[in-house]
Amino acid sequence: MLFETYSQSNWTGRYHGRRAAEQAMIDQTEVFQPIATGPPPRSIPSRDDHPAPRLNIVSQNGPLSTNKFYANFFLGSQTQGVWTHPYSLTWCKGTQNARSWGMAVSHIDANQRVFGPSNDAVPGSPIRYYINPIAIQSIIVSAVELGDSTILTTDSLKAFSANANLLPEAGSSSKITFPLVQGMGFVTGIYTNLQPAIQSSVFFRSVSTGVRSSSGIFKYQITLEDNKSWLLYATPLNGQDPQLSLLSNTELRGVPNWSGSIQVAKNPAGSSGEYTYDNAAGSYPTALDVSASTFSRTGTYQFKWTKGGLTGLKAPKLLMFALPHHIESFAGPTPFAATPLRLQTTTKGIATAVIADFWTLVEANLPVDMGFAPWNGSLPQGSRSTTVLSPAAVNLINTVAATEIRQEMGNQTDLDSMYYSGKALSKFAALVYAVHDMCGEPDLARLGLSQLKVAFAKFSTNRQRFPLVYDTAWKGLVSSGSYVTGDAGQDFGNTYYNDHHFHYAYFIHAAAIIAYLDPPWLQLNKEWVNLLVRDAANPSPSDQYFPFSRAFDWYHGHSWAKGLFDSADAKDEESSSEDAFFAYAMKMWGRVTGDRSMEARGNLMLSVLARTLRNYFLLEDGNHNQPAEFIGNKVTGILFENKVDATTYFGNNLEYVHGIHMLPLLPYSALTRSAAFVSQEWSLLFDPSNHAAPDPATSVQGGWKGILYANLALIDPRKSWEFFAQDDFHMSWIDGGASRTWYLAWAAGMGGAP
Repeated sequence: MLFETYSQSNWTGRYHGRRAAEQAMIDQTEVFQPIATGPPPRSIPSRDDHPAPRLNIVSQNGPLSTNKFYANFFLGSQTQGVWTHPYSLTWCKGTQNARSWGMAVSHIDANQRVFGPSNDAVPGSPIRYYINPIAIQSIIVSAVELGDSTILTTDSLKAFSANANLLPEAGSSSKITFPLVQGMGFVTGIYTNLQPAIQSSVFFRSVSTGVRSSSGIFKYQITLEDNKSWLLYATPLNGQDPQLSLLSNTELRGVPNWSGSIQVAKNPAGSSGEYTYDNAAGSYPTALDVSASTFSRTGTYQFKWTKGGLTGLKAPKLLMFALPHHIESFAGPTPFAATPLRLQTTTKGIATAVIADFWTLVEANLPVDMGFAPWNGSLPQGSRSTTVLSPAAVNLINTVAATEIRQEMGNQTDLDSMYYSGKALSKFAALVYAVHDMCGEPDLARLGLSQLKVAFAKFSTNRQRFPLVYDTAWKGLVSSGSYVTGDAGQDFGNTYYNDHHFHYAYFIHAAAIIAYLDPPWLQLNKEWVNLLVRDAANPSPSDQYFPFSRAFDWYHGHSWAKGLFDSADAKDEESSSEDAFFAYAMKMWGRVTGDRSMEARGNLMLSVLARTLRNYFLLEDGNHNQPAEFIGNKVTGILFENKVDATTYFGNNLEYVHGIHMLPLLPYSALTRSAAFVSQEWSLLFDPSNHAAPDPATSVQGGWKGILYANLALIDPRKSWEFFAQDDFHMSWIDGGASRTWYLAWAAGMGGAP
């Protein structure tokens, strides 16, 4: 009976998945539709005692974002910087020359970067890392009343914005509010009944007298002792002249009891730059809404900001800075709103000032035909993936699978880590898929599927070693590991919201394959798997149990892995490939569940990621967004908001630094890892035929060897096949998140089998 049910289920799953893919190609689909809006199931207990305090966060309804750019302002000492790009802000807290308690604004030019030592392990000896100086207090937006009783609070925490508030003391009705929005063209301080004090620890060289515009804005031109030019615009609430005057070379002081906004911006472009800023002064963004839809193979997404400041006919359009990948994707009227004004960012190339209240961006080639089988985007539409292999390939794969599929799955998956447990479940799922769909062995697949479902049930019923809990403080699904052990680093910091998109992607991928092969299983497990998706990538504010898009940053076009840990260099991401893997796993889960919005969202995220990884993480020759002295490393290693370091959190071996941007090798890999990039990387570093290669793949030990050769299938599937098909193959070359069966099927599906 099990065999009959399994066979019928598989046929149904195939039909459902194919119809979903076809439908997605012909209908318009709204991308940000809620998955669910109800509470977690009773099997997930709730806790309100999360170990990370919500430091001076003003109470707000709804979930709190944990992995966003502004988190340093409610973590640790609150003195680490926040990067809005191209500016950064830091609470001075009485430090440096000005001894200020205000908010310091900084912008770093390319010639201020600090380069690390040469990475002599790589041909050409590129620099190992670069970092931007932190806590340069160029312009400080402050008030006379701010002193050692000052407190920093935050409120209105959203996916792309938050308010930071400086109060002279707790409970004060006077304050400066800083609306923090990614890409904002000005840093804006909104004063409520305070005496402005504009300071600098770089020292003022000259300050022009304030000139009032027809809109009632007072403008000041500032030159600092580092020869950098800044502009200041003061917009009084009641028309009162702020009368900013130079008190010393570190302070401009205004009149008491002043209310209004003060905006500062760096001007590298003389009169033309000043003209651009003049035409946008008086308006500022307070929040950003993202919307998106797909039609056929095209995805369109739009950024629309809410505004503060001047209203009515006096209200100018917003000046916002676009990153290089935005400029590539601009569509409709948006390209015409770009200006010549540009500022360097810390780790994302040069930003372009755009004057518009909304942007439209388009991805024109969504991977709607990508499924579970190996996929090659360079092939014509309709032939980019295949499950048809040669008899010789099928014979070898089935021989290998007959052993691998009989491994004790429970022992390999029931671990004290959501990450490693998920990797094991995902590898067995890919193995079962390959045996069934690519090798035509339903009996052998049934054997593996039965065991896989038992192993998965340990987690879907929350009986693993460290069960999941629903954290009501921050609102999210976390491992109980740190609660039990007291170790914040348990399972890579999962309890503190580190790496959720990495960890949960493996479970979602495994579930998608199980549901594809056995649709009745879906109804018993859908709620639990959806919960993982909602935690890492909730698509709708109407779901009040999780923040919108916890990991993926739609402004930056990739995810941030760091959760509730303060950091001098702010948020970071190491594994760009596992970021893309989450989008792929979500896409496939959306397909098998019939959630067209989720599938469309995964397709759009994959396309955006393919663009951003090419621009910022995977560095082809001629990349213009990372320093020329660095791109020889070929990958960023760990990309922070303020530095890039060609290393990993677990070692400096080249196979580690590059392999963490490869794994797991699955259909999405051919989209996000271009053939040009893979060819350059392989030839430079890992090709055994290149005697200058510093880390030939033949000499690499352990599971990283298998990862390198599976990656090779993207450009030379025949050599990849030959490696995995060799008679004296050592299983030590397969890491815990992969199988030899899948790697053989992968290489064969990419065209490598005889």
